[in-house]
Amino acid sequence: MAVVASAPGKVLMTGGYLILERPNAGLVLSTNARFYAIIKPLHSQIPPHSWAWAWTDVKLTSPQLSRESMYKLALKNLTIQPVSSSEARNPFVEYAVQYSVAAAYATFDNNKKDLLHKLLLHGLDITILGCNDFYSYRNEIERRGLPLTPESLATIPPFAPITFNSDDANGGDCKPEVAKTGLGSSAAMTTAVVAALLHYLDVVKLSSSKDRQERKDIADLDMVHQIAQTAHCIAQGKVGSGFDVSSAVYGSHRYVRFSPEVISSTQVAANIVPLPEVITDILKGNWDHDRTEFSLPPLMTLILGEPGTGGSSTPSMVGAVKKWQKSDPQKSLDTWRRLSEANSALEVQLNLLSKLAKEQWDAYKSVIHSCSILRSDKWIEQASEPNKEAIIKALLGAKDAILGIRYHMRLMGEAAGVPIEPESQTHLLDATMNLEGVLLAGVPGAGGFDAVFAVTLGDSNSNVTKIWSSLNVLALLVKEDPCGVSLESADPQTNEITSAVSSIHIE
Repeated sequence: MAVVASAPGKVLMTGGYLILERPNAGLVLSTNARFYAIIKPLHSQIPPHSWAWAWTDVKLTSPQLSRESMYKLALKNLTIQPVSSSEARNPFVEYAVQYSVAAAYATFDNNKKDLLHKLLLHGLDITILGCNDFYSYRNEIERRGLPLTPESLATIPPFAPITFNSDDANGGDCKPEVAKTGLGSSAAMTTAVVAALLHYLDVVKLSSSKDRQERKDIADLDMVHQIAQTAHCIAQGKVGSGFDVSSAVYGSHRYVRFSPEVISSTQVAANIVPLPEVITDILKGNWDHDRTEFSLPPLMTLILGEPGTGGSSTPSMVGAVKKWQKSDPQKSLDTWRRLSEANSALEVQLNLLSKLAKEQWDAYKSVIHSCSILRSDKWIEQASEPNKEAIIKALLGAKDAILGIRYHMRLMGEAAGVPIEPESQTHLLDATMNLEGVLLAGVPGAGGFDAVFAVTLGDSNSNVTKIWSSLNVLALLVKEDPCGVSLESADPQTNEITSAVSSIHIE
């Protein structure tokens, strides 16, 4: 009776910092790195006398961290407590469980509530697994003496253990050292758990289709989004922009954030009002985010690189930028306006390229192939006829726009005193932009030292990964995959077929 759901990690290509404030938009790409949640009953039968019990068992297993935690979920007020005070806590999963169960109680009639109660008394057995791409295995590759290439990364087994480092010489206090690649693991994990639970409890019926055009479960996705967004914000202790949860649910798109008030009232109400009532208000709330379909044009590849100079902290960088905004409102407003214009220009050119690909496929394919083996200063020479010229002008327009975005991001970083595009990244990105077939290169999201991205034409990505390797940058195995959250038909660890039906009918 297991239900398996997965949700993708993300790359914020444009909209860093601006996306925190409405009505600024960001282009967020979902990836083939996915987080999985597997839900099944913990007990095959309801334990004796359990109807009198006011709580049920929840087991959370994270094989990659070699962790297993037991919780008690109170069925009346839906509080969740670890059985042992020494248990490692996972607030993202805890709130995902509370809010998903509350959503079931909030939306069911009395008959269905009785079935729900009976199902919950079987307990919840939850397993969470993240693709290797969410975590940094750079040290592991170096330790093995392998070259810094995607091929070396591919030798690491799927769902590999995340290494433990001892805090002291005696190995007394072992804490996991979780070096991440910035793909939004907590958002993808929260979304996968919420989606799997809501499907398991028969609140939604998720599709297993990976084709966005085929999906008919938009209303169900909206509910997954609202519950996951709320759980993620409350677990973080702040209402962020939410683009990472949004892309985990819906896949690649253009995103404008929701008004924070739709969630911030929950933080107050949750202490006074029964949780199902709070969730009812959340579901009825004014979710005014804007989501427009977007993905990279055809024959373009997203690649991510890990320079190995990690150490940026997004919250502290965001804090520094906000401080600068307050101290110099005029200058910051002007920088944000120019940055917003450059973001829009890139979006316009990429959408135009998608349109030209649809309308003039042969010319588009020919141009992409020609430009993929040339540096951008030679692209215009390929404009032998008017329709090809329009495609090349759009490519060069996109390239100019990313240069403008990088320039204004650097200015903002310098003014705020934070390394949004540090000098080491500038040298790397400039070198990348000068390679054959490279359309875009930049620092994703809030920037810093952690990662770089590039968008390449045709098959030129293999040359970029080789050059990156020679510059001590590890190209990851991550690619764009525009599909959002979906139901899986098999356990990702064993590939055993699972039951994709909900479990509300268990007796």
